[in-house]
Amino acid sequence: MKRIGVIGLGYVGLTTSVGLAQLGHKVIGYDLDASKVESLLAAKPTIHEEGLENALSKLLESHDLRFTNHIEELQSFEPEFVFICVGTPQDASGAADLTIINSAAQEVALILPAGAIMIVKSTVPVGTCQKITKSFNRSDIFVASNPEFLREGTAIKDFMEPDRIVVGSNSSEVSKKVMSLYDSIDSPKLETNLESAELIKYAANAYLAMRLSFTNDIANLAEATKANVDQVLLGMGLDKRIGNSFLKPGPGWGGSCFPKDTSALVSMAKGYDSALPLVESAISSNEAAFKRSVDVIESLAEGQLMNKTIAIWGVAFKANTDDTRDSPALRIIDLLLKRGAKIRAFDPIARVPEAAGLSMASSAIEATKGADVLAILTEWPEFSMVSPEQVVAGMKNSVVYDARRILPESWRPHFSVFKALGEASK
Repeated sequence: MKRIGVIGLGYVGLTTSVGLAQLGHKVIGYDLDASKVESLLAAKPTIHEEGLENALSKLLESHDLRFTNHIEELQSFEPEFVFICVGTPQDASGAADLTIINSAAQEVALILPAGAIMIVKSTVPVGTCQKITKSFNRSDIFVASNPEFLREGTAIKDFMEPDRIVVGSNSSEVSKKVMSLYDSIDSPKLETNLESAELIKYAANAYLAMRLSFTNDIANLAEATKANVDQVLLGMGLDKRIGNSFLKPGPGWGGSCFPKDTSALVSMAKGYDSALPLVESAISSNEAAFKRSVDVIESLAEGQLMNKTIAIWGVAFKANTDDTRDSPALRIIDLLLKRGAKIRAFDPIARVPEAAGLSMASSAIEATKGADVLAILTEWPEFSMVSPEQVVAGMKNSVVYDARRILPESWRPHFSVFKALGEASK
């Protein structure tokens, strides 16, 4: 059992705090946001994640986990390890903005006991950990990299049952100490230098983004050639060298990681006089995917979006999360509004502020009342269980665009126009 501090209680920080406490360590989570800390101390999660509320309640009750917004409390805890889990948002140039992480590292370095290890879990450009090490005048604390590979919606499970654990350090002794925190987890474990650990996360996310962009482009080609996109992708995935993961077409990719990480990786590569044309193409392809969906919806609205009512099912960037950061649905909604459409949206969990032309409905059925077109933009499984008879009964026109390919075949007879992404219009 080790004493561990976690700096930043966003998605990664909160999941890391809970996960480490579940592994048997004593953990204190620190965040500047007093309201967030107050909510967590009351066992009320600030994010939607399966299993989080129950785990949070048990760990607080056992005193294996606590939270604070006072740096003095973190200092008196005398942590042996401190995980840095703050945001690294995209700046105006597309590079990672390291303002928050540099500030957090400087603040924490002042209060750490001798021999402590600062572990950067935030996604940062290559060389960041080295710069952090040089930024504070203390030779008695050490810096390591331990990138996260959490998927929103399954983050707790991913922490406890990871595909791999990566620890980067320029000291074998430091790497082994950090890796020992995960002794009870049975998974592949990789020790690298700092630079390799930093690059692994970017490389993994960029590859997955490219795979999604390729899948969406193939879906577009399948539509043009009247090929069956499901059969094409199944045939690809049966090749053991390819596999079927991330071969599901959609209206584009988004979320808190892929957009900023691909942009940051391209920017980082340029700084090293290197080029990543495949990643750049994936980003361009993704922008084109958003526009394609808008063009489809416009064509289904009789070629004119001005003053047409479009029902949108799903605003979260993916199912089983309330996260709307860089959500494809919101990108598409924005483009629809710019073409004069009126949007009535529904999501089982996620919410967005109402704006001119955009309103949030209280149910999936309510969203479709008087709609010219229904578009499914997030793959919530419950959407496929809604009664198509009820949907059609309230719509102005019985037209649906399934951009996530989740609606069952039984829906088709109920609509005058039923179009799924990647499927030729009939």
